[in-house]
Amino acid sequence: MKLNNRRTVLVGLAFLSICAFWQMYDNVIPLILRETFHMNESLAGAVMALDNILALFLLPFFGTLSDRCRNQKLGRRTPFILVGTAVAVVLMNLLPLLDNGFAAGGGRWHFIAFIVVLGGLLVAMGSYRSPAVALMPDVTPKPLRSRANAIINLMGAVGGVLYLGVAAVLYPTDKVKNLVHVNYQPLFLVVSAIMAAAVAVLLLTIREPRLSAENQSLEAQHPEWNLAEDDGSGREVLPAAVKRSLRFLLASIALWYIGYNGVTTWFTTYISQIMGEGLGGASRCLLVATVGAIVSYIPIGVVASKVGRRKTILAGCALLAACFLAGFLLTTAFSSINFVMYIVFALVGLAWAAINVNSLPMVVEMCRGSDVGKFTGYYYTASMAAQVVTPVLAGTLMRHISYRVLFPYAACFVALSFVTMCFVRHGDSKAEAKRGLDAFEEMD
Repeated sequence: MKLNNRRTVLVGLAFLSICAFWQMYDNVIPLILRETFHMNESLAGAVMALDNILALFLLPFFGTLSDRCRNQKLGRRTPFILVGTAVAVVLMNLLPLLDNGFAAGGGRWHFIAFIVVLGGLLVAMGSYRSPAVALMPDVTPKPLRSRANAIINLMGAVGGVLYLGVAAVLYPTDKVKNLVHVNYQPLFLVVSAIMAAAVAVLLLTIREPRLSAENQSLEAQHPEWNLAEDDGSGREVLPAAVKRSLRFLLASIALWYIGYNGVTTWFTTYISQIMGEGLGGASRCLLVATVGAIVSYIPIGVVASKVGRRKTILAGCALLAACFLAGFLLTTAFSSINFVMYIVFALVGLAWAAINVNSLPMVVEMCRGSDVGKFTGYYYTASMAAQVVTPVLAGTLMRHISYRVLFPYAACFVALSFVTMCFVRHGDSKAEAKRGLDAFEEMD
């Protein structure tokens, strides 16, 4: 059994388009809210938290809705990807128009329209994230999903890098430094074109109904891959032991996101308060972590296929907790960022890749093929809930105790995720060994 790398890359184009958008959203929208509409940090932060709050409801809903979709020509996921992308491309290009109009002397209606359009854009993006991610499990055999998810994550990273490259070319510092108002319309147009082109290639090259049917036929030949059981009425249900594993896995996902996202949210402020470093130093550390994750995605997928997803995640949790403790010691012992800190952050990227590549495949491993969208929604509900809670929780602790609490806080929650992962007994990638299948071939 061998992963079709080309097909997985093409499937990953949907995730590339999503990540290109969110990279731009996280970087540009706060600037518009503060510099054009003159929002304070609290109000701008509340608006920026809206996407995570909406995701708690939208991702499970549209994931389940896509499971029930029966479009014979396009399949279950592709209609959501096409419609969601089309609506998002239109709405996102209205935002800089409203931004420019307000800056040119427009009234309150520009601001109201901006918020309304932004809300519609967030709904459009939320409508197809779960279906886009669920497309990979639909067309990939269960034992190969960690490798496939590694490629999907890599495609997402490519989307983020594409945005960063475009932004760097269009808006160099010397070009925007003295401007009263920056026109972001060209950036939105280019990113929307990247999104549209990626999804167009996906539509032209991936025949979801055929590929999904082929995968279902293959999985029917290997009933040991299916953890669901017949309840006597012809319906498949998860056994109690599998449900227990799923609950512990979702708890683990929430816990490690609380720890990891707490650091990524507050690190710039933390490093400024504790070490006196500016945005540049913090950005370099986070960039090293991102690069560490990117170069680790493919090797981690291969390792997980050989030793198992659960063991790989446990190793990642242990390494991540250790790195956060090392981060606490280094940032309190030294007054400036040093080479050892860069090594630690590279290991943070490696640890996060070990966790992130394998967690979604473990979740969808526990469900029937017809429920992949719903279980993808469960995964995102756990991760998004954590990302709603942790900025507030970590920030409160830092304000009332000390900024130095950040890394111990993160290490504690990641360590707790290690404990809960120890109770997960299902969703691993070694089921094929029960039937004596050959070891996976190496990726091309």
